[in-house]
Amino acid sequence: MPLSKLPLSPAARAWLPVRLLLAVGASVGVAFLLVLVLYITDLGLSVWERLQQRGPVFWMFYLLILGGLSMGGAYGVWRVMHWGRPASKSRPTAPPPPPDEATLRQRLEHSEAAGVVVADIRHELEELQRRRAAGEIVVSVFGEISAGKSSLIRALLPGTEIAVDVRGGTTREITYYTWTSSAGDRLILADLPGLNEADGSLDRMARDEALRAHVIVYVCEGDLTRDQYQALRTLVDLGSPVIVALNKVDRYSEPDLSLVRERLAERIGEQVEVVPVQCGGVEEVTRIYHDGREETTMRERQPRVEELRRALQRYLDTDPQVLDALRDTAVFVLAQQKLDSAVAEHRRVKAEAIIHSYSRKAVFGALAAVSPGTDVLIQGYLGYNLLKELCALYEAPAREMDMQRFLDLAGNQIKRSLNLLLALVGNVFKAFPGMGTVVGGMIHAVVYGLIFESLGKAVARSLESRGDLVSGPTLRMFEDNLSEDLEARTRRFAQLVWARQRDSNPSGTSSG
Repeated sequence: MPLSKLPLSPAARAWLPVRLLLAVGASVGVAFLLVLVLYITDLGLSVWERLQQRGPVFWMFYLLILGGLSMGGAYGVWRVMHWGRPASKSRPTAPPPPPDEATLRQRLEHSEAAGVVVADIRHELEELQRRRAAGEIVVSVFGEISAGKSSLIRALLPGTEIAVDVRGGTTREITYYTWTSSAGDRLILADLPGLNEADGSLDRMARDEALRAHVIVYVCEGDLTRDQYQALRTLVDLGSPVIVALNKVDRYSEPDLSLVRERLAERIGEQVEVVPVQCGGVEEVTRIYHDGREETTMRERQPRVEELRRALQRYLDTDPQVLDALRDTAVFVLAQQKLDSAVAEHRRVKAEAIIHSYSRKAVFGALAAVSPGTDVLIQGYLGYNLLKELCALYEAPAREMDMQRFLDLAGNQIKRSLNLLLALVGNVFKAFPGMGTVVGGMIHAVVYGLIFESLGKAVARSLESRGDLVSGPTLRMFEDNLSEDLEARTRRFAQLVWARQRDSNPSGTSSG
Protein backbone atom coordinates (compact mmCIF):
# COMPACT_ATOMS: atom_id res chain seq x y z
CA MET A 1 0.00 0.00 0.00
CA PRO A 2 1.41 3.44 -0.83
CA LEU A 3 2.31 5.72 2.05
CA SER A 4 -0.31 8.22 0.94
CA LYS A 5 -3.07 5.62 1.42
CA LEU A 6 -2.19 4.91 5.06
CA PRO A 7 -4.81 6.16 7.61
CA LEU A 8 -2.44 8.69 9.26
CA SER A 9 -2.58 12.38 10.03
CA PRO A 10 -0.64 14.75 7.72
CA ALA A 11 2.05 15.38 10.39
CA ALA A 12 2.54 11.66 11.06
CA ARG A 13 2.62 10.95 7.32
CA ALA A 14 5.40 13.58 6.90
CA TRP A 15 7.55 11.95 9.60
CA LEU A 16 7.00 8.38 8.38
CA PRO A 17 10.03 8.24 5.98
CA VAL A 18 12.32 9.51 8.70
CA ARG A 19 11.07 6.85 11.11
CA LEU A 20 11.63 4.13 8.49
CA LEU A 21 15.19 5.32 7.93
CA LEU A 22 15.83 5.32 11.69
CA ALA A 23 14.45 1.78 11.98
CA VAL A 24 16.67 0.55 9.13
CA GLY A 25 19.70 2.31 10.68
CA ALA A 26 19.00 0.74 14.08
CA SER A 27 18.76 -2.75 12.51
CA VAL A 28 22.07 -2.27 10.67
CA GLY A 29 23.71 -1.03 13.90
CA VAL A 30 22.55 -4.06 15.88
CA ALA A 31 23.80 -6.40 13.15
CA PHE A 32 27.20 -4.65 13.14
CA LEU A 33 27.49 -4.97 16.92
CA LEU A 34 26.71 -8.70 16.74
CA VAL A 35 29.40 -9.22 14.07
CA LEU A 36 31.88 -7.16 16.16
CA VAL A 37 31.18 -9.21 19.30
CA LEU A 38 31.64 -12.49 17.39
CA TYR A 39 34.91 -11.23 15.88
CA ILE A 40 36.30 -10.12 19.25
CA THR A 41 35.28 -13.41 20.83
CA ASP A 42 36.99 -15.40 18.09
CA LEU A 43 40.11 -13.25 18.36
CA GLY A 44 40.18 -13.60 22.16
CA LEU A 45 39.87 -17.38 22.00
CA SER A 46 42.69 -17.58 19.44
CA VAL A 47 44.98 -15.43 21.60
CA TRP A 48 44.13 -17.49 24.70
CA GLU A 49 44.93 -20.73 22.86
CA ARG A 50 48.33 -19.37 21.80
CA LEU A 51 49.15 -18.00 25.26
CA GLN A 52 48.56 -21.40 26.84
CA GLN A 53 51.45 -22.72 24.76
CA ARG A 54 53.92 -20.21 26.31
CA GLY A 55 55.96 -20.59 29.51
CA PRO A 56 55.62 -18.74 32.86
CA VAL A 57 58.33 -16.17 32.03
CA PHE A 58 56.38 -15.00 29.01
CA TRP A 59 53.22 -14.80 31.14
CA MET A 60 55.00 -12.60 33.73
CA PHE A 61 56.24 -10.10 31.12
CA TYR A 62 52.89 -10.13 29.35
CA LEU A 63 50.99 -9.30 32.56
CA LEU A 64 53.48 -6.54 33.43
CA ILE A 65 52.96 -4.94 30.02
CA LEU A 66 49.18 -5.14 30.36
CA GLY A 67 49.34 -3.65 33.87
CA GLY A 68 51.58 -0.78 32.74
CA LEU A 69 49.34 0.03 29.77
CA SER A 70 46.26 -0.05 31.99
CA MET A 71 47.81 2.32 34.57
CA GLY A 72 49.05 4.67 31.85
CA GLY A 73 45.64 4.76 30.23
CA ALA A 74 43.93 5.42 33.55
CA TYR A 75 46.38 8.26 34.31
CA GLY A 76 45.80 9.74 30.85
CA VAL A 77 42.03 9.69 31.36
CA TRP A 78 42.46 11.35 34.78
CA ARG A 79 44.62 14.13 33.31
CA VAL A 80 42.09 14.76 30.56
CA MET A 81 39.25 14.93 33.07
CA HIS A 82 41.16 17.38 35.32
CA TRP A 83 42.81 19.46 32.61
CA GLY A 84 42.11 23.18 32.88
CA ARG A 85 40.76 23.08 36.43
CA PRO A 86 42.14 25.71 38.84
CA ALA A 87 44.91 24.41 41.06
CA SER A 88 43.25 25.92 44.12
CA LYS A 89 40.27 23.57 43.77
CA SER A 90 42.27 20.38 43.30
CA ARG A 91 44.83 21.28 45.93
CA PRO A 92 43.34 23.55 48.61
CA THR A 93 45.95 25.51 50.51
CA ALA A 94 45.99 25.47 54.29
CA PRO A 95 45.61 28.81 56.13
CA PRO A 96 48.93 30.34 57.18
CA PRO A 97 50.00 29.54 60.75
CA PRO A 98 49.80 32.35 63.34
CA PRO A 99 53.03 34.32 63.73
CA ASP A 100 55.50 33.45 66.46
CA GLU A 101 57.53 35.97 68.43
CA ALA A 102 60.95 35.08 66.96
CA THR A 103 59.75 35.38 63.35
CA LEU A 104 57.90 38.60 64.13
CA ARG A 105 60.95 40.22 65.74
CA GLN A 106 63.18 39.13 62.85
CA ARG A 107 60.78 40.69 60.37
CA LEU A 108 60.59 43.78 62.55
CA GLU A 109 64.36 44.27 62.39
CA HIS A 110 64.36 43.74 58.62
CA SER A 111 61.59 46.28 58.11
CA GLU A 112 63.22 48.85 60.34
CA ALA A 113 66.49 48.49 58.39
CA ALA A 114 64.49 49.20 55.21
CA GLY A 115 63.25 52.49 56.68
CA VAL A 116 59.80 51.41 57.91
CA VAL A 117 58.55 53.22 61.03
CA VAL A 118 58.07 50.42 63.59
CA ALA A 119 57.83 52.32 66.89
CA ASP A 120 54.15 51.36 67.37
CA ILE A 121 54.90 47.65 66.83
CA ARG A 122 57.85 47.76 69.25
CA HIS A 123 55.60 49.37 71.85
CA GLU A 124 53.09 46.54 71.35
CA LEU A 125 55.70 43.88 72.10
CA GLU A 126 57.09 45.84 75.05
CA GLU A 127 53.60 46.11 76.56
CA LEU A 128 53.20 42.34 76.15
CA GLN A 129 56.48 41.80 78.02
CA ARG A 130 55.31 44.11 80.82
CA ARG A 131 52.04 42.23 81.23
CA ARG A 132 53.84 38.91 81.21
CA ALA A 133 56.13 40.09 83.99
CA ALA A 134 53.22 41.49 86.02
CA GLY A 135 51.28 38.23 85.68
CA GLU A 136 48.01 40.13 85.23
CA ILE A 137 44.83 38.47 84.01
CA VAL A 138 43.06 41.13 81.94
CA VAL A 139 39.37 41.02 81.00
CA SER A 140 38.28 43.58 78.40
CA VAL A 141 34.67 44.79 78.44
CA PHE A 142 34.01 45.50 74.77
CA GLY A 143 31.02 46.55 72.67
CA GLU A 144 29.23 49.32 70.84
CA ILE A 145 28.55 52.75 72.26
CA SER A 146 25.78 52.82 74.93
CA ALA A 147 25.64 49.00 75.14
CA GLY A 148 26.11 49.18 78.94
CA LYS A 149 29.81 48.38 79.37
CA SER A 150 30.49 50.83 82.20
CA SER A 151 27.22 49.89 83.91
CA LEU A 152 28.23 46.23 83.73
CA ILE A 153 31.56 46.95 85.43
CA ARG A 154 29.74 48.92 88.12
CA ALA A 155 27.48 45.91 88.68
CA LEU A 156 30.51 43.63 88.96
CA LEU A 157 32.29 46.12 91.26
CA PRO A 158 29.62 47.59 93.55
CA GLY A 159 30.72 50.79 95.22
CA THR A 160 33.13 51.76 92.41
CA GLU A 161 32.66 55.26 91.02
CA ILE A 162 32.22 54.84 87.26
CA ALA A 163 30.87 57.58 84.99
CA VAL A 164 27.70 56.41 83.24
CA ASP A 165 25.72 58.74 80.96
CA VAL A 166 22.46 57.92 79.18
CA ARG A 167 23.69 59.96 76.17
CA GLY A 168 26.40 57.38 75.57
CA GLY A 169 30.04 57.83 74.73
CA THR A 170 31.06 58.64 78.30
CA THR A 171 34.13 56.40 78.17
CA ARG A 172 36.69 58.29 76.07
CA GLU A 173 39.77 56.35 77.16
CA ILE A 174 40.67 52.94 78.55
CA THR A 175 40.08 52.63 82.30
CA TYR A 176 41.37 49.71 84.39
CA TYR A 177 39.76 48.33 87.54
CA THR A 178 41.00 45.60 89.86
CA TRP A 179 38.46 42.88 90.67
CA THR A 180 38.78 39.94 93.04
CA SER A 181 36.46 37.05 92.27
CA SER A 182 34.57 35.04 94.89
CA ALA A 183 37.28 32.35 94.60
CA GLY A 184 40.01 34.87 95.41
CA ASP A 185 41.35 35.31 91.86
CA ARG A 186 42.59 38.82 91.11
CA LEU A 187 42.12 40.24 87.65
CA ILE A 188 42.02 43.54 85.78
CA LEU A 189 38.81 44.78 84.16
CA ALA A 190 39.44 47.11 81.20
CA ASP A 191 36.57 49.47 80.37
CA LEU A 192 36.97 50.26 76.66
CA PRO A 193 35.51 53.10 74.57
CA GLY A 194 32.40 52.14 72.64
CA LEU A 195 32.53 51.21 68.98
CA ASN A 196 30.88 53.26 66.22
CA GLU A 197 30.96 56.66 67.83
CA ALA A 198 30.15 59.65 65.64
CA ASP A 199 33.69 60.01 64.30
CA GLY A 200 34.89 56.46 64.95
CA SER A 201 38.24 57.76 66.22
CA LEU A 202 38.31 55.39 69.20
CA ASP A 203 37.37 52.18 67.37
CA ARG A 204 40.94 51.11 66.64
CA MET A 205 42.09 51.77 70.22
CA ALA A 206 39.22 49.70 71.62
CA ARG A 207 39.78 46.76 69.24
CA ASP A 208 43.52 46.69 69.89
CA GLU A 209 43.06 46.65 73.66
CA ALA A 210 40.46 43.88 73.35
CA LEU A 211 43.02 41.73 71.54
CA ARG A 212 45.54 42.28 74.36
CA ALA A 213 43.20 40.75 76.95
CA HIS A 214 43.04 37.18 78.24
CA VAL A 215 39.23 37.13 78.10
CA ILE A 216 36.84 39.44 76.22
CA VAL A 217 33.34 40.26 77.44
CA TYR A 218 31.36 41.55 74.45
CA VAL A 219 28.28 43.49 75.58
CA CYS A 220 25.22 43.72 73.32
CA GLU A 221 21.48 44.25 73.75
CA GLY A 222 20.00 41.66 71.42
CA ASP A 223 20.61 40.23 67.97
CA LEU A 224 23.76 41.56 66.33
CA THR A 225 23.96 44.18 63.61
CA ARG A 226 26.35 43.64 60.71
CA ASP A 227 29.04 45.86 62.29
CA GLN A 228 28.69 44.13 65.65
CA TYR A 229 28.90 40.71 64.06
CA GLN A 230 32.01 41.68 62.08
CA ALA A 231 33.78 43.07 65.16
CA LEU A 232 32.94 39.97 67.18
CA ARG A 233 33.85 37.61 64.33
CA THR A 234 37.33 39.16 64.16
CA LEU A 235 37.94 38.41 67.84
CA VAL A 236 36.59 34.86 67.62
CA ASP A 237 38.64 34.02 64.51
CA LEU A 238 41.83 34.99 66.35
CA GLY A 239 41.08 32.42 69.02
CA SER A 240 40.49 34.90 71.84
CA PRO A 241 38.19 33.59 74.62
CA VAL A 242 34.95 35.55 74.22
CA ILE A 243 31.86 35.79 76.43
CA VAL A 244 28.84 37.52 74.93
CA ALA A 245 26.96 39.43 77.66
CA LEU A 246 23.34 39.89 76.54
CA ASN A 247 22.32 43.05 78.41
CA LYS A 248 18.89 44.36 79.51
CA VAL A 249 17.35 40.91 79.68
CA ASP A 250 14.42 42.29 81.71
CA ARG A 251 12.89 43.26 78.36
CA TYR A 252 12.55 39.58 77.38
CA SER A 253 10.33 36.80 78.58
CA GLU A 254 12.03 33.48 79.25
CA PRO A 255 10.96 31.94 75.89
CA ASP A 256 12.06 35.07 74.02
CA LEU A 257 15.36 35.09 75.90
CA SER A 258 15.99 31.46 74.91
CA LEU A 259 15.32 32.29 71.25
CA VAL A 260 17.70 35.28 71.32
CA ARG A 261 20.45 33.19 72.93
CA GLU A 262 19.97 30.43 70.33
CA ARG A 263 20.09 33.00 67.53
CA LEU A 264 23.35 34.50 68.85
CA ALA A 265 24.89 31.05 69.26
CA GLU A 266 23.97 30.19 65.64
CA ARG A 267 25.53 33.37 64.24
CA ILE A 268 28.67 33.41 66.37
CA GLY A 269 29.32 29.73 66.98
CA GLU A 270 28.71 27.36 69.82
CA GLN A 271 32.26 27.84 71.13
CA VAL A 272 31.26 31.33 72.31
CA GLU A 273 29.29 31.44 75.55
CA VAL A 274 26.21 33.71 75.66
CA VAL A 275 25.14 34.81 79.16
CA PRO A 276 22.22 37.11 80.09
CA VAL A 277 23.01 40.11 82.30
CA GLN A 278 21.19 43.06 83.81
CA CYS A 279 23.50 45.93 84.69
CA GLY A 280 21.20 47.61 87.18
CA GLY A 281 20.53 51.30 86.74
CA VAL A 282 17.24 52.97 87.58
CA GLU A 283 13.69 52.32 86.50
CA GLU A 284 10.45 54.23 86.71
CA VAL A 285 7.84 52.75 89.04
CA THR A 286 4.21 53.90 89.34
CA ARG A 287 2.59 53.23 92.72
CA ILE A 288 -1.25 53.18 92.87
CA TYR A 289 -2.80 53.81 96.31
CA HIS A 290 -6.09 52.40 97.55
CA ASP A 291 -7.79 55.76 97.10
CA GLY A 292 -6.82 55.83 93.40
CA ARG A 293 -3.89 58.21 93.67
CA GLU A 294 -0.83 57.45 91.49
CA GLU A 295 2.74 58.26 92.39
CA THR A 296 5.69 57.84 90.02
CA THR A 297 9.13 57.33 91.55
CA MET A 298 12.55 56.12 90.41
CA ARG A 299 14.15 53.11 92.05
CA GLU A 300 17.35 51.16 91.62
CA ARG A 301 17.07 48.15 89.33
CA GLN A 302 18.66 45.04 90.79
CA PRO A 303 21.71 43.91 88.80
CA ARG A 304 21.88 40.38 87.44
CA VAL A 305 25.49 39.37 86.82
CA GLU A 306 25.90 36.07 88.66
CA GLU A 307 25.92 33.98 85.48
CA LEU A 308 28.65 36.22 84.05
CA ARG A 309 30.67 35.85 87.25
CA ARG A 310 30.46 32.06 86.95
CA ALA A 311 31.47 32.18 83.28
CA LEU A 312 34.52 34.31 84.11
CA GLN A 313 35.44 31.99 86.96
CA ARG A 314 35.41 29.00 84.61
CA TYR A 315 38.03 30.73 82.46
CA LEU A 316 40.08 31.62 85.52
CA ASP A 317 39.99 27.99 86.67
CA THR A 318 41.62 26.82 83.42
CA ASP A 319 45.38 26.51 82.98
CA PRO A 320 46.87 30.05 83.13
CA GLN A 321 49.43 29.03 80.51
CA VAL A 322 46.61 28.34 78.04
CA LEU A 323 45.16 31.81 78.58
CA ASP A 324 48.62 33.34 78.24
CA ALA A 325 49.26 31.45 75.00
CA LEU A 326 45.92 32.58 73.52
CA ARG A 327 46.58 36.18 74.58
CA ASP A 328 50.12 36.10 73.15
CA THR A 329 48.91 34.74 69.80
CA ALA A 330 46.28 37.48 69.55
CA VAL A 331 48.90 40.15 70.33
CA PHE A 332 51.31 38.69 67.75
CA VAL A 333 48.55 38.79 65.13
CA LEU A 334 47.79 42.39 66.11
CA ALA A 335 51.48 43.31 65.86
CA GLN A 336 51.77 41.58 62.50
CA GLN A 337 48.74 43.47 61.17
CA LYS A 338 50.27 46.75 62.31
CA LEU A 339 53.60 45.81 60.74
CA ASP A 340 51.89 44.87 57.46
CA SER A 341 50.12 48.23 57.42
CA ALA A 342 53.35 50.10 58.21
CA VAL A 343 55.26 48.25 55.48
CA ALA A 344 52.47 48.84 52.94
CA GLU A 345 52.32 52.56 53.77
CA HIS A 346 56.11 52.89 53.58
CA ARG A 347 56.19 51.20 50.19
CA ARG A 348 53.29 53.26 48.92
CA VAL A 349 54.96 56.53 49.82
CA LYS A 350 58.34 55.39 48.50
CA ALA A 351 56.77 54.11 45.25
CA GLU A 352 55.06 57.46 44.66
CA ALA A 353 58.41 59.21 45.13
CA ILE A 354 60.14 56.83 42.69
CA ILE A 355 57.38 57.24 40.08
CA HIS A 356 57.43 61.02 40.46
CA SER A 357 61.23 61.09 40.10
CA TYR A 358 61.31 58.95 36.95
CA SER A 359 58.40 60.84 35.38
CA ARG A 360 60.38 64.09 35.75
CA LYS A 361 63.53 62.40 34.46
CA ALA A 362 61.59 61.19 31.41
CA VAL A 363 60.28 64.71 30.76
CA PHE A 364 63.68 66.38 31.10
CA GLY A 365 65.35 63.61 29.10
CA ALA A 366 62.97 64.22 26.22
CA LEU A 367 63.61 67.97 26.38
CA ALA A 368 67.35 67.38 26.22
CA ALA A 369 67.11 65.10 23.19
CA VAL A 370 68.18 66.62 19.89
CA SER A 371 65.36 64.99 17.96
CA PRO A 372 62.65 62.89 19.64
CA GLY A 373 62.44 59.30 18.39
CA THR A 374 59.29 57.75 17.05
CA ASP A 375 59.24 55.09 19.79
CA VAL A 376 57.78 56.62 22.95
CA LEU A 377 59.83 54.16 25.01
CA ILE A 378 63.10 55.31 23.47
CA GLN A 379 64.20 56.10 27.01
CA GLY A 380 64.41 52.40 27.71
CA TYR A 381 67.17 52.92 30.24
CA LEU A 382 64.86 54.97 32.44
CA GLY A 383 62.00 52.51 32.00
CA TYR A 384 64.19 49.56 32.91
CA ASN A 385 65.52 51.28 36.04
CA LEU A 386 62.02 52.35 37.06
CA LEU A 387 60.89 48.71 37.04
CA LYS A 388 64.07 47.60 38.79
CA GLU A 389 63.67 50.08 41.67
CA LEU A 390 60.00 49.26 42.17
CA CYS A 391 60.72 45.51 42.20
CA ALA A 392 63.49 46.08 44.76
CA LEU A 393 61.13 48.16 46.92
CA TYR A 394 58.48 45.41 46.97
CA GLU A 395 61.12 42.66 47.26
CA ALA A 396 59.86 41.05 44.06
CA PRO A 397 62.09 39.08 41.65
CA ALA A 398 63.55 41.45 39.04
CA ARG A 399 64.47 39.29 36.04
CA GLU A 400 66.05 41.32 33.25
CA MET A 401 64.45 39.27 30.47
CA ASP A 402 60.97 39.61 31.98
CA MET A 403 61.31 43.36 32.51
CA GLN A 404 62.55 43.93 28.97
CA ARG A 405 59.72 41.83 27.55
CA PHE A 406 57.22 43.79 29.63
CA LEU A 407 58.61 47.10 28.35
CA ASP A 408 58.34 45.84 24.77
CA LEU A 409 54.70 44.88 25.32
CA ALA A 410 54.01 48.26 26.90
CA GLY A 411 55.63 49.98 23.93
CA ASN A 412 53.42 48.11 21.48
CA GLN A 413 50.38 49.03 23.54
CA ILE A 414 51.33 52.73 23.56
CA LYS A 415 51.60 52.94 19.78
CA ARG A 416 47.84 52.44 19.46
CA SER A 417 47.05 55.57 21.49
CA LEU A 418 50.11 57.69 20.69
CA ASN A 419 48.42 59.95 18.13
CA LEU A 420 45.58 60.70 20.54
CA LEU A 421 48.05 61.60 23.29
CA LEU A 422 50.08 63.87 21.02
CA ALA A 423 46.94 65.68 19.83
CA LEU A 424 45.67 66.17 23.37
CA VAL A 425 48.99 67.54 24.58
CA GLY A 426 49.13 69.94 21.61
CA ASN A 427 45.66 71.28 22.41
CA VAL A 428 46.56 71.77 26.06
CA PHE A 429 49.67 73.76 25.12
CA LYS A 430 47.51 76.13 23.06
CA ALA A 431 45.85 77.29 26.27
CA PHE A 432 49.13 78.74 27.60
CA PRO A 433 49.28 82.51 26.99
CA GLY A 434 52.13 83.74 24.84
CA MET A 435 53.20 80.24 23.99
CA GLY A 436 53.78 80.77 20.30
CA THR A 437 54.72 77.78 18.20
CA VAL A 438 55.03 74.60 20.27
CA VAL A 439 58.22 72.65 19.72
CA GLY A 440 57.67 68.99 18.93
CA GLY A 441 60.13 67.96 21.63
CA MET A 442 58.01 69.70 24.26
CA ILE A 443 54.94 67.75 23.23
CA HIS A 444 56.86 64.48 23.33
CA ALA A 445 58.26 65.41 26.76
CA VAL A 446 54.75 65.69 28.21
CA VAL A 447 53.77 62.39 26.60
CA TYR A 448 56.83 60.76 28.19
CA GLY A 449 55.77 62.08 31.58
CA LEU A 450 52.24 60.69 31.19
CA ILE A 451 53.54 57.32 30.09
CA PHE A 452 56.09 56.91 32.87
CA GLU A 453 53.63 58.01 35.55
CA SER A 454 50.91 55.63 34.30
CA LEU A 455 53.36 52.77 33.86
CA GLY A 456 54.90 53.25 37.31
CA LYS A 457 51.52 53.30 39.05
CA ALA A 458 50.39 50.14 37.26
CA VAL A 459 53.59 48.29 38.15
CA ALA A 460 53.40 49.42 41.79
CA ARG A 461 49.79 48.22 42.09
CA SER A 462 50.67 44.86 40.58
CA LEU A 463 53.63 44.39 42.91
CA GLU A 464 51.59 45.45 45.94
CA SER A 465 48.66 43.15 45.24
CA ARG A 466 50.39 40.16 43.61
CA GLY A 467 53.97 40.32 44.83
CA ASP A 468 55.24 39.96 41.26
CA LEU A 469 55.19 41.73 37.89
CA VAL A 470 52.37 39.94 36.03
CA SER A 471 52.29 41.29 32.48
CA GLY A 472 48.61 40.86 31.52
CA PRO A 473 46.87 42.56 34.45
CA THR A 474 49.61 45.19 34.74
CA LEU A 475 49.26 46.20 31.09
CA ARG A 476 45.48 46.52 31.51
CA MET A 477 46.00 48.76 34.53
CA PHE A 478 48.57 50.73 32.53
CA GLU A 479 46.03 51.33 29.77
CA ASP A 480 43.41 52.41 32.30
CA ASN A 481 45.89 54.75 34.01
CA LEU A 482 46.75 56.43 30.72
CA SER A 483 43.17 57.60 30.24
CA GLU A 484 42.43 58.36 33.91
CA ASP A 485 42.14 62.09 34.64
CA LEU A 486 44.13 62.63 31.47
CA GLU A 487 43.50 66.33 30.89
CA ALA A 488 44.44 67.43 34.42
CA ARG A 489 47.60 65.32 34.38
CA THR A 490 48.51 66.67 30.94
CA ARG A 491 48.20 70.24 32.22
CA ARG A 492 50.43 69.43 35.18
CA PHE A 493 53.22 68.05 32.99
CA ALA A 494 52.74 70.84 30.45
CA GLN A 495 53.27 73.42 33.19
CA LEU A 496 56.44 71.59 34.22
CA VAL A 497 57.73 71.58 30.63
CA TRP A 498 56.78 75.22 30.05
CA ALA A 499 58.47 76.33 33.29
CA ARG A 500 61.61 74.39 32.37
CA GLN A 501 61.72 75.94 28.87
CA ARG A 502 61.08 79.40 30.23
CA ASP A 503 63.90 79.08 32.74
CA SER A 504 66.31 77.85 30.07
CA ASN A 505 65.23 80.60 27.62
CA PRO A 506 64.78 83.84 29.64
CA SER A 507 64.12 85.92 26.52
CA GLY A 508 60.76 84.22 26.24
CA THR A 509 61.12 83.34 22.55
CA SER A 510 60.51 79.92 21.17
CA SER A 511 61.43 78.55 17.80
CA GLY A 512 59.17 76.71 15.43
